[in-house]
Amino acid sequence: MRVDPLSPAPVHAGLGLSCGPLPCPDLSLLHRSWSGHSLVLDGVVLFLIILGRYLLTAGGSWWLLRLWGRGRTPKPTPAQRRRRDEGIRHDIRLSVVSAAVFALAAGLVLWLQAQGLTRLYARPDAYGWWYIAVSYLAVLILQDAVFYATHRLFHHPLLYRWCHHGHHRSHHPTPWTSFAFDPPEAVVQALFLVLVVALVPLHLITLVAVLSTMTVWAIVNHVDLDHLPQRFPHHLFGRWLIGPAHHCLHHRRPGVHFGLYFTFWDWLCATEDQSYAASVGPAGVGSRAS
Repeated sequence: MRVDPLSPAPVHAGLGLSCGPLPCPDLSLLHRSWSGHSLVLDGVVLFLIILGRYLLTAGGSWWLLRLWGRGRTPKPTPAQRRRRDEGIRHDIRLSVVSAAVFALAAGLVLWLQAQGLTRLYARPDAYGWWYIAVSYLAVLILQDAVFYATHRLFHHPLLYRWCHHGHHRSHHPTPWTSFAFDPPEAVVQALFLVLVVALVPLHLITLVAVLSTMTVWAIVNHVDLDHLPQRFPHHLFGRWLIGPAHHCLHHRRPGVHFGLYFTFWDWLCATEDQSYAASVGPAGVGSRAS
């Protein structure tokens, strides 16, 4: 046992979970359960969980889009349907590989947790309730900056073919594209999460919130312009937050819009498409980006 300098309550070594007067989930039982299995079995379970989440969220979103689009969007020609279906199969294959990479990263986090090498904690008063919200926003801002830098780097001609071309195979993305990373890019994204939990104190709720935000944001941003209403609303948030109209322009014009959550870096680094900037200006509110 060791003493957390932020709290007089005792803390389990290696787990970072204080068990004072407030309710505290005992993750030591979970750790013992995992440690009792083989590394291979743990990896398979994590892989199935991550892949299952992708299939449910992306597949469910795609089904809802098609249901909503009946009678609202032009019916694709046989050739367009064939290209779309080929793109979806390609995206699913890449996503299976990405699920394997993220499963390895999740296994690494579990191992680091067992060794006491993460900054995860479970007691809200360890840093204060305010810190849960602040750390959530801070991780999103940090992730956005790292994503912009690496995303733009992967578009360099020397790296694009090996690191990012697969994600851009379709110029008309679907929710299935949300997790379709090329293997090197998947490794970079997964390692970012490993480093965050190793370096930044994060409540378990914050970690779940970040992962959930990643999933939802990726799916929403890959709703193609063709599936949006003809007058998609570009309200005030569209100027600062990345949405489908912003990101889908990147799939059609790969030299613009490299951000993940916020438009700040694209604006600062002059990689924002001017037609989008005009569409969210005072005169363009309520118009659809083209």
